[in-house]
Amino acid sequence: MNLRTEIKTVVVAGSGVMGASLAQIFASHGYDVVLYDITQVQLDKASELIAINQKTLVEQGEVSPEFSAEVLGRIHYSLDKDCFRQADFVLETIVERMEVKQAFFREISELVAADVVMATNTSGLSISKLAEAVKEPERFVGMHFVNPPHLVALVEVIAGEKSLPQTTDIVRVLAESIEREHVTIHKDPPGFLLNRLQFAIMREAIHIVESGYASAEDVDKVMKHAMGIRYACVGPFEIMDFGGVDTFYNISNYLFADLCDRKDVPDLMRKAFEEGRLGVKSGRGIYDYSGDKAAKAIARRDAKLLAVSKCLRNEFTV
Repeated sequence: MNLRTEIKTVVVAGSGVMGASLAQIFASHGYDVVLYDITQVQLDKASELIAINQKTLVEQGEVSPEFSAEVLGRIHYSLDKDCFRQADFVLETIVERMEVKQAFFREISELVAADVVMATNTSGLSISKLAEAVKEPERFVGMHFVNPPHLVALVEVIAGEKSLPQTTDIVRVLAESIEREHVTIHKDPPGFLLNRLQFAIMREAIHIVESGYASAEDVDKVMKHAMGIRYACVGPFEIMDFGGVDTFYNISNYLFADLCDRKDVPDLMRKAFEEGRLGVKSGRGIYDYSGDKAAKAIARRDAKLLAVSKCLRNEFTV
């Protein structure tokens, strides 16, 4: 099976916050982008969001007005499924439900040319299971961007059971073309790589708070001011090498047995969910985001992520 390697037009399906951001990223790197959705209202919201983002970048001096205008000119909006016929690459970012995504791919993969790679931005659904609805599943793959994608420059490339090596190769090259770091994940494990690590940490963090060892605020401080800084520079295997495998071996002998390994949802998280304390989106989660606190929290987060991202992009010599 010979797959298309020359990609000029990218069709992004789903124009929510993630889809709009991804359309902007691809357009900023020279691709013609079609942002598809099923409602004009959602497309209008995406267009407004992209325009605001571009205005902010111009005001911050990140891009010139001329470059911003070129980016906006490369993004097109469509309610017509025929737009998938012109795609050189398709990236799906619709609702995170297996049956909805399968229904989408069952229909759309009949429209997309047989040599065009199709990808899903799912954060954890089985790529192999989704591929059951795809015509020519060998050309289907996971391409998971991390939110917020314009600030976190990592892409997980997930191979399903039937994904061809050429399919993952094409997606890795595409990720590099938009200046993203990429990791390749085999055997299609639930949660892929990022979420498996993230939720392992989350489970222990909740266990620490529920056990009364420390407050949520202090757990977050440990992550931000110690582990976060360290993990931005070196990964867990590098940390083990720097600290000494013997040291980690000795600690593991007494600590692993005491770490949380529960299989159900922790009580702290369940209670917050049941009470509608969903975080920034609802005005309260573990912390209070009432009034203008949510907007300020997002602004602080984005400013810090941008600063760290800039540092990581720079090349340092020792």
